[in-house]
Amino acid sequence: MMLTPDQFLAAQKANLDTLNGLTNKAFEGVEKLVELNLQAAKAALAESQEHANALLSVRDAQELLALQASMLQPLAEKTAAYSRHLYDIAAGTTSEFSKTFEAKVAESQAQFANMVDTAAKNAPAGSDTAVAMMKSAVAAANNAFESVQKAVKQATDMAEANFNAVAASATNVAKSATTASKKR
Repeated sequence: MMLTPDQFLAAQKANLDTLNGLTNKAFEGVEKLVELNLQAAKAALAESQEHANALLSVRDAQELLALQASMLQPLAEKTAAYSRHLYDIAAGTTSEFSKTFEAKVAESQAQFANMVDTAAKNAPAGSDTAVAMMKSAVAAANNAFESVQKAVKQATDMAEANFNAVAASATNVAKSATTASKKR
């Protein structure tokens, strides 16, 4: 099956549009990352100044230890929140790329299935076995691709659950450490 010049141009235009869309999504992800980092830097600068001022007012070692302990929990919580935002940006951008990839694969599968059907209709008499074998191979490849997609989705979900568990655990450890140091 040969592509006509119009079909070829349409396919190239569609591919260029897809590339442009993916590039825009990548830049959106970078913009969000830069914005997150700027916010984190501003907050860190303000907190550093507050901490320096608080350190200058410390009168003894016990007060210094209490000051340091009081900063541990908020720092852990902010670190967990930053990591969560970072993960959300990466996951959102990756999701957009995955959707585009899946759409292109589905489109390609449909085109290939169409081509196989056209070839089957135009096949010479007696080639029924070869056509059936070809259709079976296409169906097997499609099923394999779907299985891989499901496995990737499950792995992604598990990674997100693990990330959430680690973030919650880190925050809880920081809270426990802060509580324990305040009791001293």
